[in-house]
Amino acid sequence: MHRRQFTQATALALTTLPTLAFTQDKGFWTLLREGGCVLLMRHAQTTPGVGDPPNFTLGDCSTQRNLSDAGRKQARKVHAAFLRERIQIHQVRSSAWCRCVDTAMLAFKENTVWAPLNSFFGTDEREMSTRDVLDAVQGWQAPRNQVLVTHQVNITALTGQNPAMGEILLTRPGRDGSGTQLRVVARQTF
Repeated sequence: MHRRQFTQATALALTTLPTLAFTQDKGFWTLLREGGCVLLMRHAQTTPGVGDPPNFTLGDCSTQRNLSDAGRKQARKVHAAFLRERIQIHQVRSSAWCRCVDTAMLAFKENTVWAPLNSFFGTDEREMSTRDVLDAVQGWQAPRNQVLVTHQVNITALTGQNPAMGEILLTRPGRDGSGTQLRVVARQTF
C-alpha cells in the first residue's frame, strides 16, 4: 500500500469509528443547563492581603478585606455570563464576610448568609463546617442549581482544590470515593 492510500484508508477508518471514542467531557455551561449542580465560588478579587486585619468585625465591612474595583467588575462579569447563557440559579448562599456577600449580590442578585460557609481560617471549625456543607448539598437534584460563595480554605476542604479568586468549581451531589469531599466536574474563571 502506498503512503497516500494508507493515509486515505486511515482517515476513512477514523471517521467510521463509533462516536463514543471521540466524545469530550461536558462543558461547564452544558452541565449547568442540565441542573443538579452545586457551584462553589471563591469570592471575587479583593484588595491585597491574606485573611483580615486584626480585630475585624463581621458586621462592619470597613474592618475587613473587601472587593477591589477589579473584583466588583469580575463579579459583574459572572452576572453577565449567567444571563447570556440563560442559566437558572435556584439558591445562593454565602459566607457572612462582606467580600462574599458583595460577590453573591453582584454576580447573582440574591443571597442568604449561611454560617457553615464562613471562613475558618485560623479557627478550629474546619471539620464541623465542612461536614455541614457536605450534608446539606447531598439532596440537591436537577433541575435546580445552587451557588455557595465562600473562601479558599472552605472550598479546598470541600474539594481538595485551590480556586483562584472569582473562580467557580462545579460539583454534583455525591462525594468523591473517600466520602469526605465533593468531586469537581468542571471549572470556570471570569
